[in-house]
Amino acid sequence: MELSSLFLGQPLWMWAVFLTLVLGLLALDLGVLNRGQQEIGVRKSLLLSAFYITIGLGFGGFVWAQLGLEPAVEYWTGFVVEKSLAMDNIFVIATIFGAFAVPRHLQHRVLFWGILGVIVLRAVMIGFGAALVQRYEWVLLVFAAFLILTGARMLLSGDDHESGVADNRLLRWLRRNLRVTQDFAGHRFVVRQPDASGRMRLFVTPLFLALVAIEFADVVFAVDSVPAIFAITTDPYLVYTSNIFAILGLRALYFALAAVLHRFSGLKPALAVLLIFIGGKVVVAEALGIEKVPAALSLGVTFAILATGVAVSLVRSAPRSGEARR
Repeated sequence: MELSSLFLGQPLWMWAVFLTLVLGLLALDLGVLNRGQQEIGVRKSLLLSAFYITIGLGFGGFVWAQLGLEPAVEYWTGFVVEKSLAMDNIFVIATIFGAFAVPRHLQHRVLFWGILGVIVLRAVMIGFGAALVQRYEWVLLVFAAFLILTGARMLLSGDDHESGVADNRLLRWLRRNLRVTQDFAGHRFVVRQPDASGRMRLFVTPLFLALVAIEFADVVFAVDSVPAIFAITTDPYLVYTSNIFAILGLRALYFALAAVLHRFSGLKPALAVLLIFIGGKVVVAEALGIEKVPAALSLGVTFAILATGVAVSLVRSAPRSGEARR
């Protein structure tokens, strides 16, 4: 098959460039930057986060060169939205690691394999979503309504998907039906050891349960993020690449921000408003009879909403003058 042949609307060679870059980053991450079980420091995490964000934004330049400015702006908007929604993921990941008491030096391994699973899960969900949108255009309005309702629920109730993630029915079923070790076994997810009768059996470790919980949490979050990106662009290439580049830096971002998550209390309401805006612009475009709201306007409003959320967070968490003198 020629590389110029189309696959999901774009040439195969463009998909090959993207997949080669992603595989190279994963190999670099696991094989070079984070070999072994050493704890990842904040400075290293910040540098890695900046590196991944630079790669993600830089890929938009590649999209611009090949497809034009409008698709590039749509890619950047999708990347920013998905990266922002990934911040909510970080809160839940911190909750999961706390619930399972995963040592910090083992957390990077869980996140690496978790991200690999996310890449596959998002591919399936995005492929399914693309097929639906292509066949039934009204599905976009369903996505839009779902985003508006989700954002409104988050604003009114503070719902952030955290409740029960570390103790859901799936994990309870796994605990009942699998042999689970009491303690961690280094970085291993599965170990062979004697059971109560002395027979050698395979056991899963609490690290494996933490991995399952993280994968489950991503499925929950994908229910929001996949409709959100389809409300920005329906091009499967832009949808998948912006999703994956936003997710790839999630591990480094977690270690960089885990210690200061409490300072971003204003981000969750901002994400709720962002979901309402993304869903609302689809409804407005349909009501006005236009194809879509201009990508540059969407990107500008997205930045404004997120900047407001960050600013509110910093003001809330800033020490008061009386506290600073103590």
